[in-house]
Amino acid sequence: MIAKTLSACITTTKVDESRDFYVKHFGAKITFDCGWYVNLRFGNETSELQFIAPQEQGPPACNPAGLMYNFCVEDVDAEFDRLIASGLTPVMPIENHPWGDRGFAVLDPNGVMLYIYSDREPAEEFKQYYK
Repeated sequence: MIAKTLSACITTTKVDESRDFYVKHFGAKITFDCGWYVNLRFGNETSELQFIAPQEQGPPACNPAGLMYNFCVEDVDAEFDRLIASGLTPVMPIENHPWGDRGFAVLDPNGVMLYIYSDREPAEEFKQYYK
């Protein structure tokens, strides 16, 4: 896999506080914020950090407080096929998401969710959250 970017996504009940902390103290720029999920960029285009509120319906790593790695790749369908063929089982099916990506997830041996995605045009209702 050749990742265009790799970033950590932290599940927390303090999404707003986390966003404000990194903006105020570390100069983070908000690139997406829909309330329950925020993406922050630090300096260049490859340094990012995300925060997500626990989701009642969602992948395992989004339910408890935890960590998720986000891999942005050129061709998510090819990566899905490759990883499934290698014996991994998805914990989140490959699908298009209205917030602007197509992705799926697998777990690493530690239970960390690996979210693998390619960017897509977001649905109209999510365009307002991009900064």
